[in-house]
Amino acid sequence: MDTVKIAVSGTGGGVGQSVIKALYDTEYQIVALDGETLAPGLYAAPVSYKIPYAKDPAFISRLLEVLTKEQCSLFFAGMDAELPKLAENRERFREAGITLVVSTPEVVEIADNKLLTTRFLQSAGLPAPETFDFTEVLQGKANLPYPYILKPKTGGHRSKNVVVVKKEEDLKGLGYLNPDDYVAQEYITGDEYTCGSVSFDGDCLGIIVMRRILRDGDTHKCFVEFNPVIEDTIRQVIRHLKPFGPLNVQLRMKDGVPYVFELNARCSGTTAARAISGFNEPKIVADFLLKGIRPAISIKKTTILRYWKELVVEEDRLQQIDRDQHSTGAHFTKL
Repeated sequence: MDTVKIAVSGTGGGVGQSVIKALYDTEYQIVALDGETLAPGLYAAPVSYKIPYAKDPAFISRLLEVLTKEQCSLFFAGMDAELPKLAENRERFREAGITLVVSTPEVVEIADNKLLTTRFLQSAGLPAPETFDFTEVLQGKANLPYPYILKPKTGGHRSKNVVVVKKEEDLKGLGYLNPDDYVAQEYITGDEYTCGSVSFDGDCLGIIVMRRILRDGDTHKCFVEFNPVIEDTIRQVIRHLKPFGPLNVQLRMKDGVPYVFELNARCSGTTAARAISGFNEPKIVADFLLKGIRPAISIKKTTILRYWKELVVEEDRLQQIDRDQHSTGAHFTKL
């Protein structure tokens, strides 16, 4: 059989690298993409390309050119900034025989905007932290007791630019923030969870629930749990939202109730940890879309501890990426 190629972008970051790790030791060949010469994932795959950033007008045309040249069947996005443009161009890639594992523009927008996320959850009858435009809170138009959390309204990752406001005096040091760009969200205490799922048109193929401990906004330690209450909440989210492929759901448990506070319409930085535990999201997606196979999932109750690993890159391959925007390495080091 011909080798089936799957392209992965954002391989300088945790999401793209995690997808690459999950696809190792499968029958699929990885094509790694990134905008930076020093993106580690470019040197951890047999075929690599340096591509424009999502903000570049040439992003879509160059991506289509690369995926067509490499005869890629699927594409996983590793960068949130890419999702809106990809969602708008799904049909263009489909006409070229390439499936972008990306949800519709509407789903991408809901997941990217924390105010829209909360409104969606509330409309679905699901518990969610009270969330308001920060401007409304400052103007006294919304009542949100202390402590509460300030988060960028759109984008944001690894808890970047997230601020806990414990009392009114804390607001005096936040003059550097543009209130229009932030939401104020109810502070929910309790264990935090990151949960993976794969679904198509509301049909859920599987869910994994992981309690997590963070370090600098990243999942540092995670623990697979079997929690029917959380799984039921995620199924309800899927039934109402209808994402295409992976949906990452972040929540906190308070008094036995799951409060969802973030949705990511993509794979996650913990995708590789989930694959180790028996829930390989990229492979589930690929097997289903390319072979029509529904997964036989066997999740193990696992504890995952994450750590740094060094990746040595030969100078000639660095120069090749810089010179040719492309590299093929018969021998590469796994992440």
